[in-house]
Amino acid sequence: MEIIFIIKAVIIGIVEGITEFLPISSTGHMIIVGNLINFKAPAYNKVYIDMFEIVIQLGAILAIVVLYWNKIFNSLKNLAPGKWGFKLWFSILVAFIPSAVAGFIFNDIIQEKLFNPVTVSCALIFGGVLMIYMENRYRKGNSIRKIEDVNIVQAFKIGCFQCLSLWPGMSRSASTIIGGWVSGLTNVAAAEFSFFLAIPTMIAASGWSLIKVKISMNSIQIIGLVIGFVVSFLVALVVVDKFIGFLKKKPMRVFAVYRIFIGIVVLVLAFTKVINV
Repeated sequence: MEIIFIIKAVIIGIVEGITEFLPISSTGHMIIVGNLINFKAPAYNKVYIDMFEIVIQLGAILAIVVLYWNKIFNSLKNLAPGKWGFKLWFSILVAFIPSAVAGFIFNDIIQEKLFNPVTVSCALIFGGVLMIYMENRYRKGNSIRKIEDVNIVQAFKIGCFQCLSLWPGMSRSASTIIGGWVSGLTNVAAAEFSFFLAIPTMIAASGWSLIKVKISMNSIQIIGLVIGFVVSFLVALVVVDKFIGFLKKKPMRVFAVYRIFIGIVVLVLAFTKVINV
């Protein structure tokens, strides 16, 4: 059972690393895959599993810090008012506020009502259709290529779109990228703003969740947690770099089509009782 648990931890770590920054929903995929491999079995302790999924998200966030370290470091050196670093992080702060407030208010309802395969699949389908519509309508002609050029109004608009990601399966990345399109950002700029916005968003969400968690872990659970974190970090390092390279050449429609396909498959599996609703 211990080996099986470690294998499952690796699988979930891979899923998180692949999906956290792609517009396909990491939370939704962890719910779906976790259900398929029975990762949420009572024997594994629900409180521990919830904490596991939070911690491996921090592994993915660490990948962004590593990949964009030079830009992050330079922005912090230019953090004085009037300099580009101050403008960048103030915009990130403004974009962070809407979902932080909404998440604080509605977190318990979301946890109770929306964390299941059916609601996730509906979010995947809806988000896929929305991505296709928004990309066709807004992306062409967008001229903002640098995230430090995003103004306060645009940042707030992106932050409001991030609120959509409170629906598991909708995807924080997809929601903020759509908000970026509407605000005039190119594909790459929208994705990079989404990456930077993920840093305070995920740290705050993870920190808040971890504060509420009280659990003692055995050695196997600690090993599983460390392995999941490391796997998520390493996979995210590769995926983010490839994702940006892809966006420089291709539109995001392929991710939207994938979302719709997976959403339909999961609905079929749910209604045929292959996976538990």
